[in-house]
Amino acid sequence: MTRLKIAIQKSGRLADRSLSLLERSGLSFARSKDKLFWYGRNLPVDLLLVRDDDIPRLLLEGVCQLGIVGENVAMEKLLESRQRRPGAELESLLKLEFGDCRLMLAIPEDQVFTGVNMLAGKRLATSYPCLTRQYLERHGVEADIVTLNGAVEIAPSLGTADAIVDLVSTGTTLRANHLKAVDEVLSSQAALYRSPAALDDEAERLLAKLLTRIQGVQQAAETKYVMLHAPRDRLADISAMLPGAESPTVLSLEGQPDRVAVHAVCTEQVFWEHLEELKRAGASAVLVLPVEKMLA
Repeated sequence: MTRLKIAIQKSGRLADRSLSLLERSGLSFARSKDKLFWYGRNLPVDLLLVRDDDIPRLLLEGVCQLGIVGENVAMEKLLESRQRRPGAELESLLKLEFGDCRLMLAIPEDQVFTGVNMLAGKRLATSYPCLTRQYLERHGVEADIVTLNGAVEIAPSLGTADAIVDLVSTGTTLRANHLKAVDEVLSSQAALYRSPAALDDEAERLLAKLLTRIQGVQQAAETKYVMLHAPRDRLADISAMLPGAESPTVLSLEGQPDRVAVHAVCTEQVFWEHLEELKRAGASAVLVLPVEKMLA
C-alpha cells in the first residue's frame, strides 16, 4: 500500500498547530518513544518530526512527500539549494493561516531610513542570507552579509554589523537593542508544501483527499452555524443580515404560523453587532454554534 510521509516541526512555534491541524483533519498516529516517526493508524499517512530547517531538504530529496513549514524557512532553504541545483523547486499547496511573521530590515533607532540604497557598502547581519541577498539584488544594492545563527539583534551594538534582517513579531527585542524595523523583506506564514518527486495515482488520490480535509478544517474554523426564530414577513430582511450565508433553511414553527425557524451556515465572522441587528429586525432565540467539520 502506498503511504505518504508528512514532515512537521518537532518543537517550536509551529509544532503544536501543525499537529493539531492534521489531527482535526482526521489523522491518527501511533506515537513512537523517540518522537521522530509516528505511524499513521487510520490512513496510510505517517509523520516525521524534525527541525524546521530540515523540512525543505527532506522534501527536495523525496524523503517525504509533504511538509508543513514557515514560508520564510522554505524560501531560504530553496534559494540555498538552487546554488547547488539551479532547477530546485517546491510547490506550495496551501497557506495554513497560522505562524504569521515578518522578515524585516532593522537599523539603529537613532538613524533615519532614507531607502535601501543607504545600505550600499554596509554590513547586514542575518540568519537568512539567501533571502537578504535576494532583497538587496532586487533593489540593486551591494552590501556585505554576515551570517549568524542566533542573537542577530545584538550585532550592531557589538560593531559586527550596521543593520540586521531578522524575524519580527512584536518588535520588543528590537526595541531592547535600540533598533527599529524600517522595511519588510518577506511576509510569512505556515504553508503546506509538496515534494517535486512524482507520485503514483494512488498517492495522488490520497494527497487530494488529505488536502480537501485540511481545507475543510480551515473553512470550519471561520464558519458558524446560526439558528433563530423570525417573523415570516421579515424573513427576507433577516436572511440578508446573516454574514456570508447562502440560502438559509426555513422551518415552520408548530402553532405559530406567522413565525419561522431559520438555520444558516455563516462563512464570515458573526459579531455581537450582527446579533443586535438581527434582534432589532425581530429575530429571537438566536444561537451561534461552532462548526467542527465542513466539506463544501
